[in-house]
Parts: sequence; structure tokens; C-alpha cells
Amino acid sequence: MDLTRLPETDPLEIYRYRDGLYAVDLLTAALTEFDFFTWLASHPSDKPTICRELGITERPTDVMLTLFTSNGFIRREAGVFHVTTLGREHLVSTSPWFIGPYYGSLKDRPVVRDYVTILRTGKPANWGSFKNEKPWSDAMLTDEFATSFTAAMDCRGFYLGSALAKKIAVDGRTRLLDIAGGSGIYACAITAQHPHLRATVFERPPVDRIARTMIQKRGCGDKVTVIAGDMFVDPLPAGFDLHLYSNVLHDWDVEKVRPLLAASYRALTPGGTLIVHDCHLNADKTGPLPVAKYSALLMSVTEGKCYSVGEMETLLGEAGFGDVHYEPTAADRSIITARKPGSPLTPEEQMALFEKDLKENDWGHQPC
Repeated sequence: MDLTRLPETDPLEIYRYRDGLYAVDLLTAALTEFDFFTWLASHPSDKPTICRELGITERPTDVMLTLFTSNGFIRREAGVFHVTTLGREHLVSTSPWFIGPYYGSLKDRPVVRDYVTILRTGKPANWGSFKNEKPWSDAMLTDEFATSFTAAMDCRGFYLGSALAKKIAVDGRTRLLDIAGGSGIYACAITAQHPHLRATVFERPPVDRIARTMIQKRGCGDKVTVIAGDMFVDPLPAGFDLHLYSNVLHDWDVEKVRPLLAASYRALTPGGTLIVHDCHLNADKTGPLPVAKYSALLMSVTEGKCYSVGEMETLLGEAGFGDVHYEPTAADRSIITARKPGSPLTPEEQMALFEKDLKENDWGHQPC
């Protein structure tokens, strides 16, 4: 398959059906378990007060408030959330047009019950709400789940990867590290679009083995290699002037995102570029609505959420990056790029750093 080619048609709505699947369950949980809008109508509050008074935790509450703001059910003024006219008329129990009982028949759906627990504990549910399945991060350590999940993300990457590759500016860059790169589809798409680049996928077992197989089948083994490693445990390999986190940061809460960005800052060569490819909310977290819906799904099954452009700018700045830019790509995805200060190294200097790093660390580096 030609990884430089995009389809003739736009699959946006097909993506949105899947990405927004859990939004109705989060609204149902708020209505049927917490009577959230009735309470907020009488107690306009900031997020910490909402969490404290309702006994719910910060991460899922942030996702919930963003979803309801994006829908126009609530609004935020000077950090305080208020119910809008739309919300008061249809989501507050004292209104004659209250629609709560209509949602009541959905309150025992498995995902709704999961959201009640997630809001109260902050801990994600099992993948797909299957009671016999492990949490996503643990399940990814098993061959069967890792194979099926990686294949699912790989098929999405044929479209998203090509769109990403056409948007990034890589002039003067030569070596890409795709961190937690899954099947390697994004590394393959980028090197196909920019033939001067060479890429390495950094993945933990067993996904590293899956990536080697899929990269080889795709015919990209001459440009894309794999290093086995855990981004939360191992230092990132040196000698790369491009780092990519594609659909990675949204799986983790802020306290895990910070060290990932710091690790990239340390490992990138001077003048190197970091690319964050993901679904991003706007800076004031009032939308876009499809991204807010997708964030509800992510919050349910991972430790993360969709981050706003403003949140990412702050986190990147804390890590030391500058020259931050945002650009949409496809299917509600976008890229945020940032630069590490300094004068770029020559390709020869980068390769020397990489070879030195290989000798000093047991990376499990293998050609595909």
C-alpha cells in the first residue's frame, strides 16, 4: 500500500461515531447518579469545589466539565461553572422539560456504571468494560491483547499517518524516534513521505516484536528499525533530532506526561523537534465537541484524556521547549510541535551519538 496517498473520500464521521461512543454514558451517569445539573444550578462552583462537594476526582471531572461545556450545557466564567439556559430547561430536575427520566432507562448500562466508579475513584475501567479483561496498560503486556490492539491502531494509522506525514516540516532533520510507536505505522508513513529520514520505533515487549513483523511486511525494514524499551523506565536513545508521540500522551495523566516530555528534552539533539500528534482541545477547553467526546472515551479506559493546546504549551514550556506551534491534520487530530534550543548536530554527529548509546545500553536493537 502506498503510504503517501490519502483516500478520495473523507472518513471524518466514521471516526467520530467510534471516538464519541461513550459521551452519552458520561452524560447519563451525571444525570442519574449525581443529578449534577440540578446541584450546579443551585451551587455555581469552580472545579475543586465540584470535586469536593460531589465526592468525585479531578481527572474525570475535568473531562466531564469539558464535555458539558462543549455541548453548551454549562459555561465557565472566571473559573466558575454555571448551568446555561439549555441546561436549566432540560437537565435540571425542577424544570417542566427535565429529560432525566428519559435517560434513567440507561443507568444500568455497564459503561454508565463504570463512569460512576471512575468519577469517584479516578481509576480507569477495564478495557471495553469487559469484567474478564485487565486494565488497558496491563492487558498490553499480554501477547493476545497486544496483538489485537496494535492491529486496531495500525489500521487507523494508514489514514492518520499519511495525513500527519504531509503536515510536518522535517527539512534538515534526519533521524526520527517514534516513542511508543505501536506497529510502526506512523514511522513508516513519515519515512515514505520524507525518504531522507530514517526512523526507530521505541516500544516495550511484546509490542516491539509485533512492530518488527509489521514493519517488515510493509516493506519498510530498510528505513525503520525497532528498539525495545519502556518509556517510563528506560532513558530514551540518543542521536535523534525528531521525536514523535503519536496518540500516546492522551493515555496518561499529567504526572506521567511531564516526565515523558522531560525525557524527550534530555535525549533530543540540540535544535531538535518534538511532535505531539493527537486530538487536542482548544485553549479555553470549550471544544471542539468531537474531541471532548473522544476525551470521555479515553478517560474511561486509560489514565489520560485529551489535552488542550494551552495545557500542552504549559507542559512543553516546563520541560524546556520553545517555538510551539499547532496545526490540524485529519479526523479531528492535530500536531503540536516544539523545539529544543541549540544548534543542530550534523547527521554524522547524530549517528555517532546513537552508536555510542547502543554500546552503553542494552536496547535489544534489532533490524526488522
